[in-house]
Amino acid sequence: MAADSPVVQVRGEAYREVPPELARFAVTATARDRDRETTLTRLAERAAAIRVLLDGSGPAVARRETGDLRVRPETRRSGERVVAWHGSVTTTVTVTDFTALGELMLRLADQDQVEVAGPWWELRPDSPAHREARHAAIRDALVRAREYAEALGAQVTSLLELADSGPADRPMFARAAFAGSGAGGGPPELELDPQPQTVQAAVQARFTISTPVLD
Repeated sequence: MAADSPVVQVRGEAYREVPPELARFAVTATARDRDRETTLTRLAERAAAIRVLLDGSGPAVARRETGDLRVRPETRRSGERVVAWHGSVTTTVTVTDFTALGELMLRLADQDQVEVAGPWWELRPDSPAHREARHAAIRDALVRAREYAEALGAQVTSLLELADSGPADRPMFARAAFAGSGAGGGPPELELDPQPQTVQAAVQARFTISTPVLD
């Protein structure tokens, strides 16, 4: 290759919409009472009931993480006299079986003083969809380089540089909230439509080309 070979620089892009692989939702148990110990006891009982339901969900639940525990006093506007105690604890649940998702969320929301929010649809970090999009972006860059070279009566001869320049994929979500009523009847059926996920990739590439025919 000659040191002064002509160079063409192009951007390759790929855009795909693929089905989600994961669904996440948050379930929050709350409690309130004038007595702090009573609040904590009720909160612990409601959190335990959530754990029992999740334990019985089988392999549909791939992961669960408990966090965001809050216990705070409620005071009068004037002064520091405590009139009640509030407590809440949130568990984030990751589900892979979407056929069981709606039923599980409603069963949790049917518990006393429980709120369920979500789902948020996602792809796995190692999803093959990311790899396929990157490969498609490289193919797009090569096609563009060949088109430019062809317009000049030349051919692509070698790759000089290839760099990833794509934006980070963002998880798509659909949000719904369900407040537990504690009613004796079973929850209604709920069908959730998984939201397609956008996968994007982009590359910058530099190719050498043969001597253009400019006549």
